[in-house]
Amino acid sequence: MKIIQLVPALNSGGVERGTLEIARALVAAGHESVVISDGGRMVAQLEAEGTRHIQLPIHRKSLSSLWQIRPLRKILQREHADLLHVRSRIPAWLTHLALRKISSKNRPVLVSTVHGFYSVNRYSEIMTRADRVIAVSDSVVEYIQQNYPACPHDKITRIYRGINPSEFPHGYQPSNMWWQKTLAEFPELEHKIWLTLPGRITRLKGHESLLQLIVSLKDRFPVHGVVVGDAHEKKQAYLTELHARVEQLGIRDHVTFVGHRSDMREWLAASDIVLSLSSQAETFGRTTLEAISVGTSAVGWNRGGVAEILNCCYPQGLVEAENENALLETVEQLLSNPQPPAPVHDFQLSEMTDQTIALYSDMIQTKKN
Repeated sequence: MKIIQLVPALNSGGVERGTLEIARALVAAGHESVVISDGGRMVAQLEAEGTRHIQLPIHRKSLSSLWQIRPLRKILQREHADLLHVRSRIPAWLTHLALRKISSKNRPVLVSTVHGFYSVNRYSEIMTRADRVIAVSDSVVEYIQQNYPACPHDKITRIYRGINPSEFPHGYQPSNMWWQKTLAEFPELEHKIWLTLPGRITRLKGHESLLQLIVSLKDRFPVHGVVVGDAHEKKQAYLTELHARVEQLGIRDHVTFVGHRSDMREWLAASDIVLSLSSQAETFGRTTLEAISVGTSAVGWNRGGVAEILNCCYPQGLVEAENENALLETVEQLLSNPQPPAPVHDFQLSEMTDQTIALYSDMIQTKKN
């Protein structure tokens, strides 16, 4: 099989990591793997693992992106892929429009993955107009069925995202060298209880809830809020606002913004509790799963994909959504009486890649027949 995945860019994030994971599995299984994106810091790894990358600016939420339809069509006609897998709305629209002038006989199978609870409109509907729609959790299946009833139920396939247990082994501990380097850079973290909030810095990720939690706990526990993630250039104003809020609350010595990190396993393993406090439901909650996998307690709102993971793997970390008092009580209880998670046996990366490649094969075979 020859598979082309299309994503806006390859800098960071769960969608991008999933793209690399499928690409790696395709190469390992002897298939040809291609990714089209605007590029980014993850391209070097993608290519080192055997996938070919084609750079094309298919990332801009702008009418100017329509200029990419013809170049994209030429690429698709040249590549003769068996299947296209679109993972975001702009690439999905451009692919949909590029395929219009390719005959159905020569047109590859089209698969989409709904990674987010997108705003419900025609722009987002494009993600449900593929030959097969992958949903990354049961919550996403429900979202599609409720909001896009024109999408046939039998066209939706739920494939949980997964993690490699060998990359996030239970009981993992960062090396002494890592600790030395990290504490040299952030000496304020030494001998503290880390309450970590991973993820890109946006208003949706629940940073305000973390700051309020630190205010409530700092006089009783040596807690320190650790914010892992960077802010897009368009979100710099919000990052500045967060720093000002930290000063206003008088917790400058209790919160550290460590920026983007490529060593997430170490940060999750070094943490005492990892939090998922997004103001909107997460479709899956990968960092929550990774934290539990290495043996770190995780606490999150009882909704979306995070709730599915916690219900299965660490129910004591479930908190009624937006209930700040319940959040405080749950964290207090875990700090007073730590309950490390058991090893994770569900949500395995191998299951995700096997199911996805099997779906590719089935779709391609069906078209041939």
